[in-house]
Formats: sequence, C-alpha cells, structure tokens
Amino acid sequence: MADEHEAAAVLERSRASVDPALRAALDSLPASMRRVALYHFGWEHADGTAAADNAGKAIRPALVLAAAAALGGPAARAAAVRAAAAVELVHNFTLLHDDVMDRDTTRRHRPTAWTVFGDADAILAGDALQALALGLLAADPHPASRPAAARLAACVVELCAGQQADTAMEGRAPADITLDEVLVMAEAKTGALLGCACAVGALYAGAPEQDVDALDAFGREAGLAFQLIDDVIGIWGDPRHTGKPAGADLAARKKSLPVVAALTSATPAARELAALYAAPYEPADLDRTTLAVERAGGRAWAQEEAADRMARAMQELARAIPDPESAGGLLCLAEFVTRRTA
Repeated sequence: MADEHEAAAVLERSRASVDPALRAALDSLPASMRRVALYHFGWEHADGTAAADNAGKAIRPALVLAAAAALGGPAARAAAVRAAAAVELVHNFTLLHDDVMDRDTTRRHRPTAWTVFGDADAILAGDALQALALGLLAADPHPASRPAAARLAACVVELCAGQQADTAMEGRAPADITLDEVLVMAEAKTGALLGCACAVGALYAGAPEQDVDALDAFGREAGLAFQLIDDVIGIWGDPRHTGKPAGADLAARKKSLPVVAALTSATPAARELAALYAAPYEPADLDRTTLAVERAGGRAWAQEEAADRMARAMQELARAIPDPESAGGLLCLAEFVTRRTA
C-alpha cells in the first residue's frame, strides 16, 4: 500500500491543478459572498487580508483527477480539472450549510463562517458555491460535462437527504435508531460525493458505463470507511490535530456510527451510555461517556467496519482497473483517508 508521503504528493499535485480554477470561480462572486467564501476556504482572514491557510485536504478533487488519469491518462486528467473544481465547490457548499445546522463553531482550526459573518451570509455563500459548481460544468465544452453535471446534481439531492436524515435523528431517542439507518445516512452524506467524484473522473476519461458505476461504488465504500474513521476521530482525536474540541461529537450528543454501534450492543456499557445521552451534557461526564462508547464496543466496531468497507472498495476498483499500478493514485488516496488520525 502507498505510504502517507505518496498520498500527500498526490493531494499536492491535485491542489496545484485545481486551486487556480477554484480561485477564479470564487473571484467571480459578488463581494459580499466572495469574502465569506474566501474566508471559508482559508485564503483570507475575516478582515479581507490574505491568509496562508489551505482549504483542507481537497480529497474529492484529487479523486476526480486520479480516476481520470487511471482510466484515460494525462490528457483526461488535464481535461477534468474544471470538473474537479466543481466537485470541491459542492463539498464546501455542504460544509458551510452543515456548520450552520450543526452549530459547529470550529473548522480547520479557525472559527466557522457563520460565527464570523452570521447565518444568512454563510448560507447564501454556500448556495453560491453550488451554483458556481454547476456553472463550471455548464460552461465546459467537454462531452462529459453534461453527464457529469447530471451526476453532480443528483448527488446534491442525495447529500441533502442524508443531512435531513442526520438532523432528524438528533431529535430522536437513541433507542429508536438502528445501525443500518445510520449507515444509510452516512453513505448519503459522505459516500455519495466521494463516489460521484470518482465517477466524474471516469466520465472525463471516456470510460464505459460499467467502469463509471464501479468507480462510483468504490468511492461510496471508501467514503463510508472515511466517515467511520472520521467519527472515531470525532471522539478520540487529538484537538491539536483535528482543530475541534475533544469529544465535541459526544458533547453535541451526535448519534455517530461508533455511538450507535455502542448503544445497540446490548451491554451494560450501552445502558450506561444511553442514560448519559438522555441527560443534558455535563463536561464532567465527558470521560465517562467516552469510556462507555469504548467499553460497549463502538470504537472496535467502527474500526473493523472501516476495514471491511475498504476491502469492498478495493473489489469495486479492481472491476474497473484490474492493474494496481494504473490505479495507484486512487489506491493511495483510499489508504490515506482510512489511516488518517486528523
């Protein structure tokens, strides 16, 4: 398997290709929304001065370019840059909106956009990013742009459905939620866009439908593995690396995958966790809650399930790209997202 340095190099090459298209898209926005978007991406401070922060790891555009290269070579990769930027714009539209709905106050080691500019401006900036994404594809003369736009639009609907399911779950009693429905929600919220990114890259390579669908399935399974690891980090991650307070997901009473796995384990620790989740959050109970999730098997289950999902992802990838060397970029990105610690 590829090491972390190889994945970092793939991500860096992707960012060097995609960032100019992203910046040009953001620069086309009206000033009021542009300042929010540039702040959210980490390219400006709240006062409009230039910032050196990057815009996250940009895994999704890297998947677009890696899929295009794996199936169509350097020419397909170059042709897919605009589409990769469109996928990253959609991802950031969801982040802006999710932060408002979840009332998250920190992202990428800085205050979230809504805490700086207010709910309305953050929501409108997110709306503008989604419009920019579809506009990039609509203006792209490449023959794959139309099916790519259709896939991305369908993905946005699925993302919204996943977010709606997630917010609805927050108002339900823990005992009423099953692990299967949380997995379905996680696929819609996270797996769908990673799958779409891979499929868009395959479209720009001119791949046959079965290969496009196989890469979509690869991305979805890798996305679920990504979400499982992300949920583990949300509970046990180091705030110095994650940029979020320790135990933030537990404090918010999020029904993340490790938590629901723990709650449905029918163990004494599950009953203890259910009682803790039924009560208002108390900082003094954070360590006890974290331990209850672990003792009830939530952490172990999430890690094992992530490994299983990655195995499924590899099977799907082999359907479209039997040669591991050709699939190298996709393989190292998949390995990276499931072995990360922040």
